Order: sequence, then C-alpha cells, then structure tokens
Amino acid sequence: MNPRSFPAALALSAALLAASPAWAVLKVGATAPDFSAQAALAGKPFRFSLSESLKQGPVVLYFYPKAFTSGCTVEAHLFAEATPRFKALGATVLGVSNDDIETLKKFSVSECRNAFAVAADADRKVIDAYDAALWFKRDMADRVTYVITPDGRVALVYSAMSPDEHVDRAYKAVQQWKAQQAPAKP
Repeated sequence: MNPRSFPAALALSAALLAASPAWAVLKVGATAPDFSAQAALAGKPFRFSLSESLKQGPVVLYFYPKAFTSGCTVEAHLFAEATPRFKALGATVLGVSNDDIETLKKFSVSECRNAFAVAADADRKVIDAYDAALWFKRDMADRVTYVITPDGRVALVYSAMSPDEHVDRAYKAVQQWKAQQAPAKP
C-alpha cells in the first residue's frame, strides 16, 4: 500500500465501521432482562425498576455513549421533545449510560430538559445484559434503542451511531404496539 493512501484507507474503514449496525444479542420477541438502577429525573435521584415501569406501559430504553457529548445531547433533546407523545401512548422513556449519577442529575435537567429519566450504569451490568457496549470501547454504551412491551418482550431493536432516527423508530414501534392493544370493533 502506498503510504500516502493509508490515511484515506483508515478514514474509509472508520466510516464503514461507524455506519455498520451493532450486533445486539437481544432480538425482537426476546425477553428483556429485568434490572433496577440508580436514575435521575429533573435532577432528583431515584431507583428505576424495569419491572415496575412495565406495569404502567411500554418502556423505551435507549443506551448512549456519554452525557454532554454532541450526539448524546442531540439525542437527549430529541427524546425530551418527544416524551409527551410517548407518555400519551402510555410509554416511559429511559436513557442509560455508564456515567455516574452526579453527572446524570445535571444531564437530566439540562439536556433531558426534565422530561425523562436517565440511569447510571457505572458497573455496566445493564449495558452488558442488553449487549449495548461499543465494540471498540467496551466500557461505554453504544447508541442502541429498545422498545420493551409490558409483557417484557422486545418490540424494537435499533442501533445507529447517528441519533437522528432513534426517536422516530421507537415512537412508531410504540404506536404499533398500542394499535394492537385496541379491542377489535364488532
């Protein structure tokens, strides 16, 4: 290889890898691992429990790499704007990263705009259970969104480093679930 073309080949390889999907272990229809984690909503810490939250309706569980980074901030803003629509369908939104709770208390106010909770997973138990670690930096979460229905089943798995489509895909999955719950008309 020509030494001058090495940077271009490296850039192309990085772009292809960034565009490739994560290979999430959980598939649509799989049972979602139950968990509880320290979380923050509007700067206030609390204990989030997936099983308790599922009693209220579906959960949009999204993993993101790091609070206050550009893509994660964009994604948090998008989920904050969409949270009223999710709530109207009975869904709860929860973001998860391996940031500490003190960081997430601030992130829940400024970037999540007090609209939805974010959970701290410093020991990466939840990230590992959902196979949501970045393949090249296992101590950080990848950008993966799951929709989990009240019966504990995965209804959507979407993975892309771009934050742009996570909200729309999750919302459509929750809408589809909600439509299936409506009783058939005679």
